[in-house]
Amino acid sequence: MGIYLNPGNQAFAEALNSEIYVDKSGLIEYTNKVLGTKQKYVCVSRPRRFGKSMAADMLNAYYDRSCDSSEMFEKLEISEKSSYAAHLNQYPVIFMNMQKFLSRSESVDHMVRYLQKKVLAEVREMYGESVKETELLAEALEEVYAQKQESFVFIIDEWDCIFREYPQDIEAQTKYLDFLRDLLKDARYVKLAYMTGILPIKKYGTHSALNMFDEYSMTNPGVLASYVGFTEKEVQELCRKYHVDFQETKRWYDGYQFRRENHIYSPKSVVGAMLHGEFDSYWTQTETYEALKVYIEMNYDGLKDAIILMLGSGKCKINPRNFQNDMTTFKSKDDVLTLLVHLGYLAFDVDTKQVFIPNLEVETEFANAVEDAGWKEVIDAISSSERLLEFTLARDMQAVAKKIEEIHMENTSILN
Repeated sequence: MGIYLNPGNQAFAEALNSEIYVDKSGLIEYTNKVLGTKQKYVCVSRPRRFGKSMAADMLNAYYDRSCDSSEMFEKLEISEKSSYAAHLNQYPVIFMNMQKFLSRSESVDHMVRYLQKKVLAEVREMYGESVKETELLAEALEEVYAQKQESFVFIIDEWDCIFREYPQDIEAQTKYLDFLRDLLKDARYVKLAYMTGILPIKKYGTHSALNMFDEYSMTNPGVLASYVGFTEKEVQELCRKYHVDFQETKRWYDGYQFRRENHIYSPKSVVGAMLHGEFDSYWTQTETYEALKVYIEMNYDGLKDAIILMLGSGKCKINPRNFQNDMTTFKSKDDVLTLLVHLGYLAFDVDTKQVFIPNLEVETEFANAVEDAGWKEVIDAISSSERLLEFTLARDMQAVAKKIEEIHMENTSILN
């Protein structure tokens, strides 16, 4: 058992031992289906705290042949599938968290060298003479495959950290993509490559030759939609168990919708509400709203109007296809709004191509960011709407009439 090569199942054991664990092992049925096929390259992108790393730990525990994970999975959904036994703990796994490698490096160039050095050391320890003297991980694995016919399961977490932490360094991004392409593309030693990140991978110029990957993102997660977050059925079961009001949970944390799943909930937030017994912005506490503020302040035609519309429970049509899948290349409001979809601040209807604020938790963060951005007129309008709703629910006819008159006088002009 190593750190990167066959790291064992302890990380997944911690997830199973947590007070709340929602079974997402059905994902393994799909990865078993694509093992050793042209579809063996899988990239899953979704926001922070939506369970990306936990899924990666689960896959590692299932495939890693250095451990026995049968007791972990025997009561989970995957154990009932026909492919379960054939692949359980059958493969050498290379697990790389790119964020950790980057945090320990001075530059992207240094990170790529450091990563190969650390993983190569474990490959040499396991395969000995089968590995020639080389500094290239891909070359070493080619030798292993040639002599042993050994193929590996690659699990790469936080694959896109380079593009988030070095957003302007095109040369560094290019070197990193060249490394991944050389390591993974058309490699016979790859049994499965499962990558996770926040950003999709399509459009990094000519170097997006990672085009062998099938992508499952927040704009279209396809067959993996039910693994993006918690489904409505899963949340209903949690609410019953913890005696939490389901409708209020829905109001706070529901709203992400896909063709195959109409209601997806933020996992981090639902777990927080269940454990603490109160509703709050649990997911957004992991991300400062300062990041949201930066994007909504961008001066693109129609961006401010779109955000005001969505704060009023409206929807805004966008074209997500021109988004370059980075955090710096913005040409229009559509690019900014598409990024906010990938960050989890907006939901996206793939059929109508409309974006909207998914729930009360995220709406609260938008209101905070807008207020801090100096949009006084927007905050005043929101406050007026809230007061009007209060008066309406209280059936105070005089107060309702007075508030409508105030709003009318504030927002209409004799010149219009």
